[in-house]
Amino acid sequence: MYPRKLTRAVISNHDYPVVETKAGRLRGLLEEDVFIFRGVQYAEAARYEMPRKVTPWEGTKEAVIYGPVCKEINTQIAHDEYNVPHYHYIQDENCLNLNIWTKHIDTGAKRPVMVWFHGGGYATGSSIELYAYDGMELAEFGDVVVVSVNHRLNCIGYLDLSGYGEKYKYTGNLGQADLVASLQWVQENIAGFGGDPGNVMIFGQSGGGGKVDSLLQTPAADGLYHKASIQSGLFAGGSDRLQKDAQALADLVVKNLGLTRETIEEIEKIPYYKLARAARKAEQEISEMLGRRVSWAPVKDDDYFMGSGLYNPFREETKHIPVLVGSVQGEFDQNYNNVFAEGSKNDWDDAFVDSLIEKIHGDKGQEIAAAYLKAYPMKRKVDCLFTNKSCRTASRDYAFLRAGQGCAPAYNWVFALECPLNNGTIAWHNAEEAYMFHNANYLEASYIPGVSERLQDIMTGAWVAFAKTGDPNHVGMRIWTPATRENGACMIFDEETYPAFHHDDELMELLPLRGVMPATNARKGLVKLGGGPRQSL
Repeated sequence: MYPRKLTRAVISNHDYPVVETKAGRLRGLLEEDVFIFRGVQYAEAARYEMPRKVTPWEGTKEAVIYGPVCKEINTQIAHDEYNVPHYHYIQDENCLNLNIWTKHIDTGAKRPVMVWFHGGGYATGSSIELYAYDGMELAEFGDVVVVSVNHRLNCIGYLDLSGYGEKYKYTGNLGQADLVASLQWVQENIAGFGGDPGNVMIFGQSGGGGKVDSLLQTPAADGLYHKASIQSGLFAGGSDRLQKDAQALADLVVKNLGLTRETIEEIEKIPYYKLARAARKAEQEISEMLGRRVSWAPVKDDDYFMGSGLYNPFREETKHIPVLVGSVQGEFDQNYNNVFAEGSKNDWDDAFVDSLIEKIHGDKGQEIAAAYLKAYPMKRKVDCLFTNKSCRTASRDYAFLRAGQGCAPAYNWVFALECPLNNGTIAWHNAEEAYMFHNANYLEASYIPGVSERLQDIMTGAWVAFAKTGDPNHVGMRIWTPATRENGACMIFDEETYPAFHHDDELMELLPLRGVMPATNARKGLVKLGGGPRQSL
């Protein structure tokens, strides 16, 4: 996906590498020691239909280029393109495809399978959107089978038309049904790619982390995976998307299209750009009506989806699943204070830092700063201005909730590495992905010679160990203890990786929920507190 120095030719011949799937043969690539199969169709579906199995074919299909990604209502070129490099690709509603990286194409290999769900919330993004998502290094380093998945998003994946008839019963969760279909495909076919269908880990970041959480609460996904990792995908102060709100949004979309109950089936054929325009208008309208944002997400209907584990009891059927759950220190912007300052945060003098802390946090400012230094004694006081509360407390409490409800171990973590960009920038939303995909060497904004190599070995090693056994501990890192409310255990990934216990309880208690979240130090020489690098949720 990103430029890579090749040490030998890429092989893709008529008869090699070829894998037999349930629907037919696929021909991929062999690059160095890793087989790559791109754009593999795992299901098919017309608009607003549940996914169904792929129609079998004769002969051999090529799987050497990426498949289309889901159409987006808005495709924004992120302002943080330097620190979070993106790869924009062809969009189409026919997007139910996945990609595979593996060192083996024989059924006897039985390697752990790691299935990646991309970020972008439930509205945007793709399996190849970020350079960090490339699975070659992870497959090579960990000797695992890596799978990344595209699925339906926004108004074609999460528009709840269930009020318009039985045929639309699950339209509010079609994107989730696609993910289930991808896992069913993995169960039926991954052995041919060297994978073990009895050892599947699902993992994702931001919206992808939310998708992992939702699948744990989706009965249709039961038995299709065995470990789960949620990365920056949970948010304190949030809530489930309730069916009444989702149906109200759908009613506005239908109205904006000029349709009625009698003509509703026309929505299946309307050009996407017209559907997207009506959906965007409906989002604005219902948000104004309710005084809060209502947008695209799985719909809690107590049938297909039982609601997030952060707000509802965990299902008995998935309590045995071990979980990794964590966030990065800075995350993305949730600050509404328009405070600007020149230069890099690490060049500000103490008096100026104190004035900013007071301006943001008032009388509690110095108490927050002291609590920050207690939580992270090797950091700088100024960094309390860029520290996230929402993802941090949600991830921590999710682990505590699983322990309290008798679930399998949940391992909590924080990625706290300060990157060299702008003479020091706290870890931003997406910053950890390159480290657990073993791609840190390819992202120049965050690469630290010597440090990045060591940290990615530790982090990728932990995710791979977890995929293999359900326990992230491995030779080369200190003991990682499962989190409980009593021990407050958390692994800190930084220049030095170390375990902590109740390390930031006081800080999280003091920080306002919508305080200052993260983390860049300058566009055009200015830093806006709360105006940091961001990729859509």
